[in-house]
Amino acid sequence: MRFADGPSVHCDVHVEAAVPRVWELVTDIRLPARFGPELQRVAWLDGADRPLVGRCFEGYNHHPQLGEWRTVSHVVELDEQRVFAWAVTDADGRYGEPTLDPAKSMATWRYELTAEGEGTRLRQSALIGPGRSGVTLALGRWPDREEEIIAFRMKELRAGMEATLRGIKTLAQEGI
Repeated sequence: MRFADGPSVHCDVHVEAAVPRVWELVTDIRLPARFGPELQRVAWLDGADRPLVGRCFEGYNHHPQLGEWRTVSHVVELDEQRVFAWAVTDADGRYGEPTLDPAKSMATWRYELTAEGEGTRLRQSALIGPGRSGVTLALGRWPDREEEIIAFRMKELRAGMEATLRGIKTLAQEGI
């Protein structure tokens, strides 16, 4: 896969809990930091306390090769109990010109929920780009290794998603 193709990855899980319970968990922006290896902490900006299209939150990340950085995410889609999506921007210019423009996002993340029997089918996905990120930084240094770099990043993201989905599933099914 090449960066120009819009690399993406997704993971699915069946959760033995009703959609409203799973929705409550996936719209808690702090939750993924409990389970994934990269995202360390998250907080709403401007006093927000729940997602609405246009609201923003900041995230603090850590990666062994890239160190630490802050992002600002913009809620770009919200369909109650069905879809929650946000675009991650490089507000501090970690990877190039600073931007808060969701159209120039480093990545767009998405949860999709579908009723499935007595439970919920939960999908988490990420689309890399089109803006600058750690991926584009690596591609600039090693353009001849593009497919390898993209594959490595997709593997990292998949592992983080699997851990997050396992955590959400456990919380939802235990009623915590």
